[in-house]
Amino acid sequence: MPARRDGKNPQDVVTSGVTTEHSPAYVATGPEGRYATALYKLAEEQKQLDTVLDEADALARLIDESAPLRTVLSDTRLDTAVQKKAIFAVLASQGFGETIRNFAGVVTTNRRLPILRRILEVFSELAAARRGESVAEVVSAQALTDAQRDQLKLSLAQAGYAQVVVRESVDPSLLGGLVVRVGARLYDASIQTRLFHLHYAMKGAA
Repeated sequence: MPARRDGKNPQDVVTSGVTTEHSPAYVATGPEGRYATALYKLAEEQKQLDTVLDEADALARLIDESAPLRTVLSDTRLDTAVQKKAIFAVLASQGFGETIRNFAGVVTTNRRLPILRRILEVFSELAAARRGESVAEVVSAQALTDAQRDQLKLSLAQAGYAQVVVRESVDPSLLGGLVVRVGARLYDASIQTRLFHLHYAMKGAA
């Protein structure tokens, strides 16, 4: 399955927009919440929660990394039969299990493919909340290597986030580095942010 994302040590980055208040208890709402909750209950009943969580994360990464797949998900003009055939082909080729494949089929039939990526995100958040874990949202300019991911998790643990689920996404506009958010706390080491601050510093000096 696809590799995950790219990063640096959160202890080496500059904190930006940091607040210390605790986030409210997580509540899965809206259509994304309903689908995510249904998937959670199904995986729990099947005693496959860990497996489904891993595959949901892998599918989210696949969506982030594949522009053609995102096109299939977002193009509401496509017939559902065409979309379902394309989705099933992708999932089968990547080795996804029956639960995720069937779930994607239901989402496709109900014309909810444009929010599939968000459903998977909420599913991860919901599982983390019910396990008493924190969610670290990691946005990087490029996909993380396994070594970078291990270093990131070690850094988070050293910063006091031992029980943390890392949710990754790629944003090439960052140019380099990464942004890590855990609850209300933001660690920003992106080149884009550094350039932004440099730009305003130079304007102030002009």
